[in-house]
Amino acid sequence: MLRTYGSTHRSAMGPLDQRPSLRDGLVSIRFLGGVMDGQLSGVRRASVVVDLGFGDAGKGTVVDFLVRDRAAHTVIRFNGGGQAGHNVVTADGQHHTFSQLGAGTFVPGVRTHLSRFVVVHPTALLVEAERIAAAGVADALERLTISGDALVTTPHVQALGRLRELARGDAPHGTTGVGVGETMKIAIERPDLAIRMRDLARPAALRRQLERLREHAAAQAGPLEAGDVRARDEREALLSSDTLEAWMEAIAPLLARDLVVGPEHLEALREAPGEIVLEGAQGVLLDEWRGFHPHTTWSTCTTDNALTLLEGYDGAVERFGVLRSYSTRHGAGPFPSEVKALRRLAEPHNHDVGWQGRFRRGWLDVPLTRYALACCEVDALALTHLDRVDDDWQACVGYEGLDVPLVPAADPHDLDHVEALGAALDRVTPLFEPTPADLPAWVSNALEREVTIVSHGPTAEDKRWRS
Repeated sequence: MLRTYGSTHRSAMGPLDQRPSLRDGLVSIRFLGGVMDGQLSGVRRASVVVDLGFGDAGKGTVVDFLVRDRAAHTVIRFNGGGQAGHNVVTADGQHHTFSQLGAGTFVPGVRTHLSRFVVVHPTALLVEAERIAAAGVADALERLTISGDALVTTPHVQALGRLRELARGDAPHGTTGVGVGETMKIAIERPDLAIRMRDLARPAALRRQLERLREHAAAQAGPLEAGDVRARDEREALLSSDTLEAWMEAIAPLLARDLVVGPEHLEALREAPGEIVLEGAQGVLLDEWRGFHPHTTWSTCTTDNALTLLEGYDGAVERFGVLRSYSTRHGAGPFPSEVKALRRLAEPHNHDVGWQGRFRRGWLDVPLTRYALACCEVDALALTHLDRVDDDWQACVGYEGLDVPLVPAADPHDLDHVEALGAALDRVTPLFEPTPADLPAWVSNALEREVTIVSHGPTAEDKRWRS
């Protein structure tokens, strides 16, 4: 029986006709197969959105705001995959957790492109499309394109990743269980076994490749020891050849769509007039090289991938770093500013169940955010969840007992350095101070980056430009 872990969806976008039509002095982008209604100025601009923490800071809602405010025509996802969870709530109360679809999809006509840096989970993508259709967006897949170079997660690889996590017992890394990390691991260690979106168009060759991948995963899983019912279920899914056939049948509706595009499509998006928004996943403090190993993701969470996709782009580029008014972390790993008192803050879209485990809360951590900024330069900050701030608000402004300099390693691939940093952060005593009423001004001063977007709630209407 096929299991579709998680939910995510994208829609197909036809190639761009790069002849803009003038209407009332404004430019409307024309696509083959339809005209997008958003009125856009003739200039080009790209907004890049990253999370400066451990994720869950509100990237999705900031992307939704920017798409609406700047009349963006496309959202480009530049890292991560089906493990992302970007919550967006509309003014009329519709809610969706965007996983693979761009967080601007509630806006009619706005398209999504999954770049070559995204790990695609096809069955979860179809589930996500069904869920957002139930929320009133029936054409999400028609507005989606996917790079042919994007890696694909399969059920055997996903099961192997889960078995690895279960075998770690009381020392988990904090996997989401979606298979992104294991897919990346195989692509690095056994590129001949990696499956990419372009491979899905050749069913016979795909079957042979999937069988080889299943055999590899089974061999890798052999020594792993974990005896609970979850491990037995995952091992059964991994070893069964029925899983392969069920997966092929399940992804057939996706293959029937013309979703896969070559690099020329990204170039057309870059050359089109108007705004594009590049949406990051996870957070800088979970970055595969800059986060605190081993509690990290197999993904580049800084702006690096986005800037690579924008190489040669002649429009303006603005990089936004997103922060909550307090810190959060989902699952295992160092979290110096965690305090039990903040468990009082409701989290309607984040829960303690699932593979990651407990959703943790702490005061805004200035030293860790400065570290994130040293790893990932941004032009401005977006500060969310300001509706939670009360008269007793605090922030972590330093640590006692830190015996490793909290700075990025000179060698960006020095995992020993970030592992030592993580261990050191587990030993420190945080120093808390009360914050003043004007938290955005205080954060701007503390981080030497201007807070330009402030958010007092989950919808785009709850956000405004501060200056």
